[in-house]
Amino acid sequence: MIDPARGTSAPPESIKHKRADDPIILAALDGLLAQVGANVDSSDGRYVKDLLVNALKLIPDGRDTGELKLITGAVKELRYAYRVFGQYPEPHKITIFGSARTPKDHPDYALAVEFSRLMGERGWMSITGAGGGIMEAGLAGPGREKSFGVGIRLPFEQTANQVIAGDSKMMVFRYFFTRKLMFISQAEAVALFPGGFGTMDEAFETLTLIQTGKAAMLPIVMLQGKGVTYWNQFDQFIREGLLARGWISEEDLSLYKLCETAEEAAEHIDRFYRIYHSSRYIKDDLIIRLKNRLRDADVADLNKRFAKLIKPDGLQMHIRGPFDVEDDHRDLPRLVFTHTRYAYGKIRQLIDAINACEPA
Repeated sequence: MIDPARGTSAPPESIKHKRADDPIILAALDGLLAQVGANVDSSDGRYVKDLLVNALKLIPDGRDTGELKLITGAVKELRYAYRVFGQYPEPHKITIFGSARTPKDHPDYALAVEFSRLMGERGWMSITGAGGGIMEAGLAGPGREKSFGVGIRLPFEQTANQVIAGDSKMMVFRYFFTRKLMFISQAEAVALFPGGFGTMDEAFETLTLIQTGKAAMLPIVMLQGKGVTYWNQFDQFIREGLLARGWISEEDLSLYKLCETAEEAAEHIDRFYRIYHSSRYIKDDLIIRLKNRLRDADVADLNKRFAKLIKPDGLQMHIRGPFDVEDDHRDLPRLVFTHTRYAYGKIRQLIDAINACEPA
C-alpha cells in the first residue's frame, strides 16, 4: 500500500547506507560491468546494470529469505536456459505439449512420434517437458540431436526420458513460470496433444498470451490419435461455453486449428511461414517482416479487409524497409501499420491472408 506522506510503496531506507542508485554505487557498477566485458553505454549494458541496481534494492526493501531465494532462482534458471537455446539460434523450434501418462501403445503416442518426425525432417527442433508419454514421443520422432528437454522438479514425476537424458540440451526447472516462459519464448509453433491439468494450463496460457498480444503470433495445432475426440470436445466447449456467452470473439477461434493428421498439422505450420517471417512493435506501429514483397494491389486489399485493425489516426498498411532501430533481418521487406492493439485473433487472420498472396 502506498504511504501518502512519502508517495511510495517502498519502506523507508536507512540513512546509514547509500541508495542503490547513488552515483557512487552506479559508478562502481559501471566498473564491474567493464571488468566482465560489458559496454556500459550500450542498451545491453544498461539492461544488466538495471538488473544489478534492482537486485541491490532488495536489501533496503527488506525482502525475506524465501522471496530472495525465488527471485535468485528464477534469474539463474532463465540465464542458463537462454544460454542453452542461444547455441541453436537458426533452426525453427516447435513446443509439443501433452500428457506424461500416455502409454506407448496409445494412438496419441504414435501420432506424436509421427508428427515430430515430420517436423524434424522439415528442419525443426522439438521442445518438450522431457518426461514420459507425449513428451517422450515428441522427442523420439526427431531424435536426440534435434530435441530440447525442459523438465520440472516434481517429487512424484519420473526423471528425463531416455531420448534426452544426459544431453546438454536437457534443462531442469524448479519453477513452472520460468519453464513455461521458455516453452513459449523459444517456440515458433505449438502442438497440443491430449493431456491433463498441465496440458490444459499450457494450452490456455498459450492462447491467452497470443490473444492479448503478450506473446508473438505463432501457429497452434491440436492433434489426437485415431478414434480420439479430446480436442473436438475442447472445441465444442470453447464455442458453446465461451464464444456463445461473448467471453471470446469470433476471430479468436482462428488462434488454433484441429488437425486430422500429422501431415495436415505440419503443412499448416509451414504455410504460416510461407510469406510471413516475424513481427515486432515500435510503439503502436506493427512491423510484419515478409519473406517476399507483396503486390501493391494486395496491400490495398488488405487495408480494406482488415481496416478494423488500423488505428483511425494512424498509418495505413504499406510496404517499407527496416526502421533505424531494427538490427535484425534488415534485408526483408516490411508491411507496417498502426495497430489498435486489440483483436489479436484478427491479426492471425491477417497473417493467413498475407500467406495467401502471391509474391510481387
